[in-house]
Amino acid sequence: MLDRLPEYIDPLQLADKRAELKGKIPLNSMDRLAETLLSDTGTVAVDLFFGREGRLAKIEGHIEAILELECQNCLLAMEWPVSAEIKLGIVTSIDQADRLPEDYEPLLIKEEKIPLKDIVEDELLLALPTFPKHQHVCSVPDADFNKDASLSDEEQSTPENPFSILAKLKKTGDL
Repeated sequence: MLDRLPEYIDPLQLADKRAELKGKIPLNSMDRLAETLLSDTGTVAVDLFFGREGRLAKIEGHIEAILELECQNCLLAMEWPVSAEIKLGIVTSIDQADRLPEDYEPLLIKEEKIPLKDIVEDELLLALPTFPKHQHVCSVPDADFNKDASLSDEEQSTPENPFSILAKLKKTGDL
C-alpha cells in the first residue's frame, strides 16, 4: 500500500501486482468537477484495490467526499456528501467492454499511464444530483412570490382587453 497517491497510474500493472491505493486527492485538482461546485476546497478520500479475476483486470474500492453545491431552490450553498462504490473493469476495446460482467463499468484505457484523478473525478461527477436541493424546505431570501396579494385594489383591476378598440369600432360601424 502506498502512503501518497501517484498522479499517474498504469491500471494493468497495478492489477497484476494486486496493489492498493489509499489516500486523498484535493478537489481543486479536478477541473471538470470544479465547474459544478461552489467551493473546491476539501479532499476526496480514495481507497482502491486493483486485481484480476481470471482475465479481467479490475478496480474496486470506495471514494468519499463532501461537495459544496448550489441548491437549485434557494441558490444557497449546501453540503452534498458522496460515498460511492467503484467497480471498474479495465478494458482496451469496446468489444472487451461489451463482455464485462453486469456489475462492472468499463474503464477504457488507450495509454499505459492515466491520471488517477480522472478516474475519481468521473465517479464523483456520476454521483452528483441533476438538480441539487436541500432535503428540507428552503426559504427563498428576498423573494416575494405573492406580489399580487400585496397590490392595492386599483392595481389588481382587470387589465384592459387589447381587442376592446375593435369592439368600439364595430359599434360605431367604422369597420
